[in-house]
Amino acid sequence: MRAIGRWSLTALVVNSILGSAVFGLPSVMAGLLGRLSLWAYVIAALVTLLTVACYAEVASRFTEAGAAYLYTRHAFGSFLGIQVAWVSWLVRISAAAANANIFTQYLAELFPASNSGAVRIAILTALLGMLAAVNYRGVRSGTQLSNVFTAAKLVPLLIFVIAGAAYLALHHEGLVRSAPVSATGADWLQAVLLLAFAYGGFDGALMPMAEARNPRRDAPFALFTALALLTALYIAVQMIVQAVLPEPTASTRPLAAAARVFLGNGGAVLMTVGAMLSVYGYLSAQTLNTPRLTYALAEHREFPPAFAAVHERFRTPYISIIAFATAVWMLAVVGDFRWNATLSAISRLFSYGAVCAALPVLRRKAAPPAAFQLPAGDLIASLAVLFSILLLTRMGKLELYFMLATALLALGTWWWARGRRS
Repeated sequence: MRAIGRWSLTALVVNSILGSAVFGLPSVMAGLLGRLSLWAYVIAALVTLLTVACYAEVASRFTEAGAAYLYTRHAFGSFLGIQVAWVSWLVRISAAAANANIFTQYLAELFPASNSGAVRIAILTALLGMLAAVNYRGVRSGTQLSNVFTAAKLVPLLIFVIAGAAYLALHHEGLVRSAPVSATGADWLQAVLLLAFAYGGFDGALMPMAEARNPRRDAPFALFTALALLTALYIAVQMIVQAVLPEPTASTRPLAAAARVFLGNGGAVLMTVGAMLSVYGYLSAQTLNTPRLTYALAEHREFPPAFAAVHERFRTPYISIIAFATAVWMLAVVGDFRWNATLSAISRLFSYGAVCAALPVLRRKAAPPAAFQLPAGDLIASLAVLFSILLLTRMGKLELYFMLATALLALGTWWWARGRRS
């Protein structure tokens, strides 16, 4: 049943992007670039726009589930499609695990024992188990929960922006007063890479397209609308943090620290709760989106057939949902936020580059027609691929090892699927 409308899809894209980054990155960005950090958001948004534009055209050709896997499979064949599918799964599992880690860290502000030992594991189990149960019972329930959390996590951020802007106007503060930083080219690349994590995730919202009402028309609208809204929000938050805090790099919870200045201790609690709502909303979107990837793989006979199983009553890919929640739980338990976030930021560049490279190929093949035609599409796709390669130069040894291990798993899956088809 196609239950996801245009604005529900837009909310799903926003929810898929907006997670922990907005609550933690302002202090990191101020440390890397100082007063110039606002420009990093603009640059990262423009770079992301290139990729989003490519996704908008490519996505407008299809109505099936699968997103990056589906697009690259049609463009380049089964081998690269499976490689991208495994990378996409790694992106979402590690990103969801990073957000689950942040949830327990923020919860520790209110209940210190929640971020250690058996209590932490119990909280992670309850957190991910409830989301799995909701999506197990149906896509409509998952979509409604995603919409609720999109609104719930935007409200504290909007209060922060409005109250912060009013405080600056009343106190005649400058927009940015943080100390200048001597930033190198490596600092700029690192900043844009981190913001690629902040802007990333939009592709995950395209995975359940088989359950969208008019995916070829609504996907481009949802992508561009969500990117514009979040760019404005990110810049406003960064401006307020740097204007209110003399040393924004001194706090690991910059929004709570800034809110304490102009809203008191209640403001700091509001932002702490807002951070947890944001993270939980992000996890709700990922639990709705990502299981459709392994479902699509199994449907194409390129993953064990159990992952294509549909519940008789609820009509959901329940095996894929359970597998996703279990994998996220495992990474969240054994890893921390920084480890999972770094892995997600690097690995997503591979899938983005593959989809952008697919655009000119699909234009020249007998692919489904595009409902949205990107002007200068070949040039934009080439630029997007080049930017992805440039940012990949920031990859460390640990991330490289994980990417190689993922490629080997994908190779094994492709070989198994090839033999199965034979």
